Amino acid sequence: MEAVKLLDFTKPLTIQKGTYFIREGQIPRQFGFVETGLFRYLYLKEEGKELTKAFMPAGNFISAYSAMIQQEPAHFFIEALETSTVISIDYQKWKALKAKHPAWNEFLVGMLEMGYGVKEKREREFLLLDAESRYRVFLKEYPLLEKRIKQHMIASYIGITPIALSRIRKKMGLINLG
Repeated sequence: MEAVKLLDFTKPLTIQKGTYFIREGQIPRQFGFVETGLFRYLYLKEEGKELTKAFMPAGNFISAYSAMIQQEPAHFFIEALETSTVISIDYQKWKALKAKHPAWNEFLVGMLEMGYGVKEKREREFLLLDAESRYRVFLKEYPLLEKRIKQHMIASYIGITPIALSRIRKKMGLINLG
């Protein structure tokens, strides 16, 4: 019954490759569940440099959550890296459902705990691991993703330049530059 109520205010969206689910500066009014495709969270610096925060393949929720709950502009973009399908969920209707059916709060807490764990792990990796080790973690956690995205996005995600990533890949025997 509660799942039926949730479905009452969801809508499927197709988001074309290279377009955004949420844009920096936009006040988010929805969050989504990725059915198919791939997204990335990115910051864009004034000089045009991209900083990739996260990759979100199918099976994940996408949201500028803190901006959404505070009704403030988002600080990053959520970009479709492939044409993707998303189940969009209206935030205000979601809040009303949670108020009437507290079991949804348990679901939310579980999602937030999982997200917090990912965030904490990523921060630890940036503080404690060198670039090659961060790249190895990326390959382990996203074994099929490297073939789906551009190398400059991976470099941005692990916090190095594309040239430095090429050197690491060559050292690991993943490419032959000569």
